Amino acid sequence: MGGNEKQTFEEVVRGRRSIRGYLDKPVPRALIEEILEMAMRSPTSMNTQPWHFHVITGEPLDRIRKGNTENILAGVPDSREFRRGEPFAGVHRERQVEVAKQLFGAMGIERDDKEGRQDWVLRGFRQFDAPVCVIVTYDKELSGSDDTAFDCGAATTALVNAAWSRGLGCVINSQGIMQSPVVREHAGIPDDQVIMKAVAMGWPDPDFPANRVYTNRKPKEDAVRFVGFG
Repeated sequence: MGGNEKQTFEEVVRGRRSIRGYLDKPVPRALIEEILEMAMRSPTSMNTQPWHFHVITGEPLDRIRKGNTENILAGVPDSREFRRGEPFAGVHRERQVEVAKQLFGAMGIERDDKEGRQDWVLRGFRQFDAPVCVIVTYDKELSGSDDTAFDCGAATTALVNAAWSRGLGCVINSQGIMQSPVVREHAGIPDDQVIMKAVAMGWPDPDFPANRVYTNRKPKEDAVRFVGFG
C-alpha cells in the first residue's frame, strides 16, 4: 500500500486512496519538503499563490489532538473558519452515507454501536493518529476571493498525490480544524491567515481495515459534456 517513485502519473492518480490508519513511524522532514515543493507547482489564479502549509508533528500535534478531543467531548461549538455551506442533500448526501457505510463496514462498526461510532468520529479530531499533520491556510486579505479556495484545493490535491508517489498516505479532513483556536495556538498560525483544511500524513498501515476502502467515482457520463466535437 502506498506509492513509489517508479509509478506513472496515471498510476498515482488511479491508485491513491484516503488513508485513515498509520504506522507509528516518523516521516523525514526532507521527504515532506520534497513533497511540498512539488505541490507548490500547482497553478493559481494570476500566480497569487495564496497558500501556507504548517507541518506539525510530535508534542505540538499531540497538544492539538488533546485540545480538539477535550473540546468536542465538552460540547464546545464548532469554530471552523472556512465556510461549511448547507448540509449535503440529494445525491451528495447519498454519496456521503455510502462512504460512511463502507468505512463502518470495513471497521466492523455496527449501526447500534454508539461507542464504536464515537471513537471513529474522534479519530478525525485526533488527525487520525497520523505522525504528521499539514494545516493548509491562506492569506486573510484574500478571503473574499473564490479563486483562493480553488487554488488551495488544487495545491492540496497535488500534495496528497505527491505524498502517494513517495509511499506516504494522506487524508484531507475538516474535523482536525473545527476547533480553530486550539489549532491556531499550538501550530503558531498567524492571525492574518485563515485556517482552511487539515491533511493527515504518514506511512499507511497495511493492516488497518479502513485503508482498504476504495471509493467509487460517478461515471463520466454524469459529469462531462462535450460540445462541438460532432
